[in-house]
Amino acid sequence: MRGSDAIGVWELPVGGIVLKMKSVDHAAVSGLGRLATAGVNTTFDCRSSGFQNGFYMRYGKRALDVMLVLLSAPIVVPVVAMCAIALWLESGQPLFRQNRLGRGGQVFVMWKLRTMVHNADEMLEQHLETDPVLREEWTQNQKLKRDPRITPLGRLLRATSLDELPQLWNVLVGQMSLVGARPMMVNQLDLYGNADGYFMLRPGVTGPWQVGDRNQISFCGRADIDDAYSRDITLGRDVQILLETITVVVRGTGY
Repeated sequence: MRGSDAIGVWELPVGGIVLKMKSVDHAAVSGLGRLATAGVNTTFDCRSSGFQNGFYMRYGKRALDVMLVLLSAPIVVPVVAMCAIALWLESGQPLFRQNRLGRGGQVFVMWKLRTMVHNADEMLEQHLETDPVLREEWTQNQKLKRDPRITPLGRLLRATSLDELPQLWNVLVGQMSLVGARPMMVNQLDLYGNADGYFMLRPGVTGPWQVGDRNQISFCGRADIDDAYSRDITLGRDVQILLETITVVVRGTGY
């Protein structure tokens, strides 16, 4: 491996994968809400690895994404518009954007309906500083079951996962897929663990973690789930996850 202390190029052989990345100055991405603006550009040479590289992986998965997004647009667009109007009436700016890590380590802007108060990062810092139980929960899961930052309408949107609908735009422009690993923030990479499987794919609007026991699995436990998915990608598996997602949304288990 060769690298630098700030932004530099390094190479990491992982099995049959040669990972070439720009290293990130972690001081630039540490802290809550202070994400890196520099891209973490990664390329993969899949000469011999356990990751999927068949026809569906190369062509079919993307074709399915575009087709389903376009077919759902007549329903999704009015729903997003109504939710945005309701959020505007409740507390102002309805949309929220945040930098996330995508395929090959590329940083992209992910869109969501805003479900939190405007000063969410500052409020989180205050609560974590004064409540060690919340601090432990955040460190373990990178989310809070009873998050004090979430607005009343935001809690409903999260329970039904309607806040994720704007990410269909990210799917349409090729930054995300309908099914894959959930996109993580730049400053969560160290907590995630081995991200080889994650970086092989576009992150997903839904995925195996979301249709599983997501509320009982720690943040770092997602790496094993995402890695297993990246090695077993088929049309049937993706359709199964999409159908199971509908059940999860109906149950309203999100938070």
